[in-house]
Parts: sequence; structure tokens; C-alpha cells
Amino acid sequence: MEIHKKYIRRCIELAKNGLGTTYPNPLVGSVIVYDNKIIGEGWHKKAGEPHAEVNAINSVKDKSLLKKATIYVSLEPCCHFGKTPPCCDLIIQNEIPNVVIGTMDPNKKVAGKGINKITEAGIKVTVGVLEDECNELNKRFFTFHQKKRPYIILKWAQSQDGYIAPNTALREEQQGSEKKPLWITNPYSRQLVHKWRSEEQAILAGTQTAIDDNPKLNVRDWTGDNPVRVILDQNNRIPKSNHVFDNQTKTIIICKHSTEIGTENCIFESIDFEKNIAAQLADLLFKHQIQSIIIEGGRQTLQTFIDANLWDEARVFIGNSVFGDGVKAPMLTTKQFKKTLIDQDELIISRNHD
Repeated sequence: MEIHKKYIRRCIELAKNGLGTTYPNPLVGSVIVYDNKIIGEGWHKKAGEPHAEVNAINSVKDKSLLKKATIYVSLEPCCHFGKTPPCCDLIIQNEIPNVVIGTMDPNKKVAGKGINKITEAGIKVTVGVLEDECNELNKRFFTFHQKKRPYIILKWAQSQDGYIAPNTALREEQQGSEKKPLWITNPYSRQLVHKWRSEEQAILAGTQTAIDDNPKLNVRDWTGDNPVRVILDQNNRIPKSNHVFDNQTKTIIICKHSTEIGTENCIFESIDFEKNIAAQLADLLFKHQIQSIIIEGGRQTLQTFIDANLWDEARVFIGNSVFGDGVKAPMLTTKQFKKTLIDQDELIISRNHD
């Protein structure tokens, strides 16, 4: 079993290379081993492109060795036709005698069918190697298919004394006439946030944040795809000149009522703001096939998700500033957390194991 764990760990390492580019597909890595040596490996790089098993098989120089090899894969091989053919068929065609799988695929199109198909072909299958680690790798994909909602990440920065923004007078004094952004965190923390944006499928901000800060909510200090922007604008108060309406990135505007006609890159949706906002948003995002989202709103928006217990991770930066007064940070209580230093900023990452 230890030898199996060694190669599944390598599958996980490879799979992580696809974070942010495989949506709506999962992260998958694969290695092919013959005589205790890796003779091929690959990962799923982008939706619509070959899957991990295909890339691993194609990388094997001497294809005759496949009939005596073991293929390791972090997630159950697919058995259905999508944008690419089933990986199960390729494994069977190449007569690979042994398959070791990290964990089963929760997608109802697969969900054990891939394992059954390979087994019925006379191939030896081992399932459940480093299963927890493989599930963690695809926490977004698993949450989407099992809970019918995206994986929800809360993110904010707060001062040493627990404020996410100073009072109006202090804010105007520190921003000056040029209305420069008022940063709580250092440049390294801000770069990390842009890296996170490139890894998740969507990002959400509330009305006041969109008005006060006029954020672009895109990826600038990192390389990667921009997330889908999701903006709460109950009463259509955000000026059309703001960045969220620039059509540069797909944007979903959530209103109470809207007569606006959307475009390909700007979609208007409505919800009942008198009912559970977080739950309605989770359902709406599921409808739009969004597997993960970062909530970067103000206190009210963040607290809405906390109070509804609809969150999976909270990433909180604590900077060096002391405001003395202002907008209090959201209230979050959890025992599952870890702390990291980013220069002089403290980063606390909490998990919600409800």
C-alpha cells in the first residue's frame, strides 16, 4: 500500500498544476508505473483538452510496456463522452492490467460507473488510496456535486483592533483628494489575493464595496484567468461607469428588480432580498455552473454568509493598522484554523466543518 501512496501523491502534485484552468472539470493527475519506475505522467490542463490519463498514456515512449504497467489516477476515470472520449475506453484499449484510483468521482455521470467498466474488462482495480487527500484536492468539485452549490471562500482584511475600514473622517484623511485605495495589508498579501482570484471560478462583492471602492475584481498582480464577477446591487445603485460594468469580464449583477437588458458578458439576475440571500445566491451560482467563489464584500455581505452557515473557508488578513473606530470586522467563531505570516501581516485560514 505504501508504494501506491507514493504514486498517488505524485498524481496529486501533478493535478494541482491545473488549479484555475479546468473548470467545470475536476483536478486530476495520473502516472504510469512499470518495474517501480514512472514511465509516463500527465494532468488535466484545461477543460476541453485531453484528460490526465490520456496525457499520461501519450507520454509513454514504449507503448508495449503498457500491457505490463499500472496506471495511477487521483480520481476515478470517466466513462462518458463529453468534449473528450471516455478515459476508461483508452485504458481498456491499451490493455493496462492494473488501475489504482485515489477516490471515486461524485459526478452522477461517473459515480462508480468508470470503476465498474474497467473491472468488467478484467482489469485489477484498487480504490481509496489517500482518499482524504484526493477529496481535499477537489474540494470545489466535490462540494458542487454533493451539496449542489459552489465552494464558498470568505476573504477580508482587518486592522489590529478589528476593523475592516476606518470611520469616514479618517478614511478621507488617509486617502486624500486623489481617493487612493486605503490598504490594510502589504503588497505581498495583496499579490496572494490576486493569485487566489486566478484559482477560483467567481468573486462576489456587495453594493457598497462596488460604489465606494469601484473595484475591478480581476487578476492583475498574478498570471491567470479572471474570475466571473458577481455583484449585489439590490436597487440598481451602482453607476454604469463603474468597472464592474466594463464588459471586460463575465459579470452577474444580482438585483431585486431589473429592466436592464444584459449582454454576453453582463447578466442580470433577480432574487428576493427579504429572504435568505446567501442560500438564494448559492442556488443561483449552482445554476450558472460556478464551482467556487470568493466573497470579498463588506461586513454585511460577509456576515450574511456566516449567519447562514454557508461558507467553507475564511481567509482573514490582519494588518499593522490601528483605526480606533470604523466598520467592525465580521464575527467568525471556529476552532479549525491555521496561522501564517506574510511579511508582517498575519493570515488566518479557517475551515467550516459543520
